[in-house]
Amino acid sequence: MKHQEPIISTDPVSEDFDEAAEGASEVELRPWTIGVDQHGLRLDRALSALVPEFSRSYLQQLIEAGAVTQGELTLRKPAHKVRAGEQGSIELRPTPQSQAFLPEAMALDIVHEDEHLLVLNKPAGLVVHPAPGNWRGTLLNGLLAHDAKAAQLPRAGIVHRLDKDTSGLMVVARTRTTMDALVKLIAAREVSRQYLALAQQPWSGPVRREVEAAIGRDPRNRLRMAVVDLLRQPGKPAKTTFELLYNAAQGCWLRCTLHTGRTHQIRVHAASIGHPLLADTLYGGAPAAGMSRQALHAWRLAFTHPVSGRELVFKAALPQDMREALADWGVGYNAQQDVL
Repeated sequence: MKHQEPIISTDPVSEDFDEAAEGASEVELRPWTIGVDQHGLRLDRALSALVPEFSRSYLQQLIEAGAVTQGELTLRKPAHKVRAGEQGSIELRPTPQSQAFLPEAMALDIVHEDEHLLVLNKPAGLVVHPAPGNWRGTLLNGLLAHDAKAAQLPRAGIVHRLDKDTSGLMVVARTRTTMDALVKLIAAREVSRQYLALAQQPWSGPVRREVEAAIGRDPRNRLRMAVVDLLRQPGKPAKTTFELLYNAAQGCWLRCTLHTGRTHQIRVHAASIGHPLLADTLYGGAPAAGMSRQALHAWRLAFTHPVSGRELVFKAALPQDMREALADWGVGYNAQQDVL
């Protein structure tokens, strides 16, 4: 019986895009027979060889969901060992992960767009890229809906990320050539990224402070990052410049410049010098001044356009929650504008 071939993604990052791009509701029953070359392999590895157009992680999800049968027996363990000559079928159906890379229309605050790239202002609460627990409703889904050509690019052209609860500016590529060029610019530290943050505790000492401390996974809590000693723990060098904009009895308003781009870098470095960000509970910050998410905003983004060579500079005004927090500290709107 001839079966319909599934549609294969052109996105090299997402092997799990597969047929869901055109018909997530369709289900295909694919027969399989274990050959001599697959004898003794794990079930997931054997199926990866027999159904090579699907990723192993996708097949593992299907196995665990009960979509793989051998006669009347349902095989639910990816580690099950198979034998030559065994036969069965697999129901190729969408999983949350396989549906992750689909277009979803959403309002995007685009501050610049040309044929090569776009710059947008991400709101707090928006996840940038699909991951466990957030397979849908991400910025990537919105980019796929905004531009059909984004499906041809790894991660829909996303070259850097902001944490879910961090707001502000991001640059996104619209062609593969631009994407490769932007990645190189970021790696060479030729993309200037400045953030505005509200932190706990009044600032003391010099108004400008350089923090150069390696960052790695916190060995006591794998959900956190931490300042680490590279002689004892894995990690990467990291550097952040903090500049005091306003000091209040309740805390301090800071401008933060990234010189490297490590996970949670500003949050980790700020906490390491005794100034965790407001409401950043992961790193010791407490909700205050009405802030219920980490008080961090990607305010300024500057780089040389990789195609035109133009010098581009973008700024995104403070979001409402941070403006209100500053007002709670006694910093009015005019004073905020004067500082910036």
